[in-house]
Amino acid sequence: MVTKEEILNLLDAVKDPEIPVLSIRDLGILRAVASTEKGWVIDITPTYSGCPAMITIEEEIAKMLKSNGVSEFTINSSLSPAWTTDWITEEGKRKLEAYGIAPPVEEVDKSVLFSKPPVVPCPKCKETNTKMISQFGSTACKAHYQCQVCLEPFDYFKCLR
Repeated sequence: MVTKEEILNLLDAVKDPEIPVLSIRDLGILRAVASTEKGWVIDITPTYSGCPAMITIEEEIAKMLKSNGVSEFTINSSLSPAWTTDWITEEGKRKLEAYGIAPPVEEVDKSVLFSKPPVVPCPKCKETNTKMISQFGSTACKAHYQCQVCLEPFDYFKCLR
């Protein structure tokens, strides 16, 4: 009999296909794991509705569980409550920064409304003199920035609440 902790450890090995340094737990899209009479129930929430990575993530969860002898499970994908960057773990934020993506800052980006973008430190040199190049980076949940000190371009994981 497999335990919940063992299931959680297996799911720690399932990575986000767009940011492979983050597990689905780090990213906060793994919402719940529960044992029922019919097997395990895995609840996940996409970072945004229509996220193309969700199909791959569901397939990877199934593959991981089956390859480790867990055959009775259901994967539920839910849009409610909506995912928020508050769900990214502190370890996930550290991994993002080490990977070269600035983690979300503590404020929601309201620059579209007030023309004042958030202060986003450069993940390479830590300077705060950075500039948004594009509201959308390599994926819709990221913006593209450039450090004005070391001149490195980088993605910023937008703060969503």
